[in-house]
Amino acid sequence: MEDYPRTLLEFEERFSTEEACIEYLFKLRWPEGFRCPRCEHPAAWNMRRDLYRCVRCRFETSITAGTIFQDTRKPLHLWFRAIWHLTSQKYGANALGLQRVLDLGSYRTAWIWLHKLRRAMVRPGRDRLSGTTQVDETYIGGEKPGKRGRGAAGKALVVVMVEVKEGKIGRIRLRRVRDASAPSLEGAVKEGVETGSTIHTDGWGGYGQLSEMDYIHEVVRKEAVVGRNLLPKVNLVVCLAQAVVVRNLSRWRSTFSPGLLS
Repeated sequence: MEDYPRTLLEFEERFSTEEACIEYLFKLRWPEGFRCPRCEHPAAWNMRRDLYRCVRCRFETSITAGTIFQDTRKPLHLWFRAIWHLTSQKYGANALGLQRVLDLGSYRTAWIWLHKLRRAMVRPGRDRLSGTTQVDETYIGGEKPGKRGRGAAGKALVVVMVEVKEGKIGRIRLRRVRDASAPSLEGAVKEGVETGSTIHTDGWGGYGQLSEMDYIHEVVRKEAVVGRNLLPKVNLVVCLAQAVVVRNLSRWRSTFSPGLLS
């Protein structure tokens, strides 16, 4: 079971000191006790804060080496608060909000921190979804006049794949595609979902060959109009994604004068 605080109160009680943060990182890095990264020796001298020197080969290593905290001049408990803020925001976090919450003196610092944290949250080579997965597309972007649904202009088409576990949302994968054609949609599904899984979609023809790709394809609704009667789990993810886009776009617009945007 993952060892994470579940509430803000638990977080504050657990990570209120620098020593508590260092101890937590130590257990993550060496869950069975210290091991020298050079010679695997289990004993080391604690030189300072998070720096250790191997008793055998004298190699020095830090708990934060190779992590997003490496070479930081800010205290770890401040970084931990930034992580909590980012992961607890329902509609996402932004640099201005992080700067205000942590009382950072520089907007650039807040922006760099968010960039590092977001990169760290994307695991390279992450596993594909499996089991029952709902799939649909949505257009991401601000409101514009013109055609809606599949074929809308001036927006990014994103395939949303949501794993369903015991009736709840599991893992999520998003893929931007060029269009709603079969090659684009089926390619996105192949990248995001394990073969043999059960795929729920609407009746759009772009998903018509999934059964021949070793998926169990179930059309749960015949309509293929984007924005109408969306699959429930995908619908929730899409609503949250759109809310983040609108919220961030509104904040971006508010930083410029009307003349610059006309």
